[in-house]
Amino acid sequence: MRLLPVRSDHVGRGTAGAQRGAIGCRHRHGDVRQSVSLRHLSAHSRRDPSRRATAHNPRGTALTSNAELHARRQQAVPRGVTNSLAVYAERACNAEIWDVEGRRYIDFASGISVLNTGHVHPKVQQAVARQLEKLMHACFQVTPYESYIALAEQLNALAPGAGPKKTIFLTTGAEAVENAIKIARFHTRRSAVIAFSGAFHGRTLACVSLTGKVQPYKAGFGPMLPEVYHLPYPMPYHGVTLEHSLRALEQLFKADVDPARVAAIIIEPVLGEGGFYAAPSEFLRRLRGVCDSHGIVLIADEIQSGFGRTGRMFAIEHAGVEPDLITLAKSVAGGVPLSAVTGKADIMDAPGPGGLGGTFAGSPLGCAAGLAVLEVMREEQLLKRAQEIGRFMSSRLKGLQARFPCVGDVRALGAMVALELVKNARADAPDADLTRALVQAAGRRGLVILSCGVYSNVIRFLAPLTISDTHLKEGCHLFEQALEEVAGAGVKATAAG
Repeated sequence: MRLLPVRSDHVGRGTAGAQRGAIGCRHRHGDVRQSVSLRHLSAHSRRDPSRRATAHNPRGTALTSNAELHARRQQAVPRGVTNSLAVYAERACNAEIWDVEGRRYIDFASGISVLNTGHVHPKVQQAVARQLEKLMHACFQVTPYESYIALAEQLNALAPGAGPKKTIFLTTGAEAVENAIKIARFHTRRSAVIAFSGAFHGRTLACVSLTGKVQPYKAGFGPMLPEVYHLPYPMPYHGVTLEHSLRALEQLFKADVDPARVAAIIIEPVLGEGGFYAAPSEFLRRLRGVCDSHGIVLIADEIQSGFGRTGRMFAIEHAGVEPDLITLAKSVAGGVPLSAVTGKADIMDAPGPGGLGGTFAGSPLGCAAGLAVLEVMREEQLLKRAQEIGRFMSSRLKGLQARFPCVGDVRALGAMVALELVKNARADAPDADLTRALVQAAGRRGLVILSCGVYSNVIRFLAPLTISDTHLKEGCHLFEQALEEVAGAGVKATAAG
């Protein structure tokens, strides 16, 4: 699969690329002026990790180890907060992370889809630095500021549909979902909400109620929010077709809830934590029709799939569907906490004055970063780049599927890519143990990946959209090595026989 000509190891296109190599990833321990060549450092770290103190720390002082930090973490942080790897990041640049021991990793996780513009993008970094010099916090509800309005205007213009839109900013994805539900309830004067099995909408109580997975999100935290109903999400690989899901909706309206009581249907156009299943376009269109027929607000949760991840600004655009409300977070501000609800103006205006807001909602730093992210997306053509990444990774992973019976399915929508692991090539035999082992094996080789899925048997790939071809290929090679380690013995024996 052909990609664009190989870029610099540190970045995307043109001037922005040159800036990132020179400026965007130069920070070290407390002194941005001191710089060590990243190529030299990565090679150095592989050759001789014992020399990391002089190479990694300009002052030459000893650094703590991952093991030492993990021991401290066990004493200071509750077990409910888990870690994919016991690797403690010290710094990062675009698609690379260095831990506190100086070891280098290719990042195929992006902080769970937060870094579509890569780690420490210079435009985002500089925008935040400029804002820090002027105004850190004011609270938009007290003394408003222009950047909030400017970013809202841009998101309103980007949202699907021709009608007028409005945007409210918040801080986290869960807040965005909670506020979308509040707005839908106020607009419709109804209370029931329909969500989907396998969905993940956040960890606050209302969002956990909407989430369609019991462990680890719901168990022990009840009772859940009342009047929340779940439908099967279309998953053709597991035999759940769009017709199954639509029939379940019809049955729900007959047996459990009058559609006249339903305020909203909330759906991830691509199931995120649930396993990266893309809802069929026809299903989303018919869901839109159901909502129109019954006066129900359609909410697209684009927190993980939005901001270019799928090759469109919003994943629901692939279906040509206009939702009433869109929830956004993660990559909106390139690593600075910021979330949003963007939607039809008449619906967004339903709550009265004081009904929406938050002390840190739409902070000056977040809005400055968000404006810079949109600029980067335009200048570096990241929607196009997401499509290129998806094509390349799909080709590589399907090659592995042909070799390894444990690879049951490969799916991708743009750069939202997943591989599902099963036993004996059977879709009904998920292999969560192999998945966990693969995440650890990849980490040992210097690749950060994440698992997901209702059965915890899916590897999801969320490489920064700014990743260089060199690092994309390197990451795929490291993944192949890890898969061969945990699942390859039987394959090699078969090939030899």
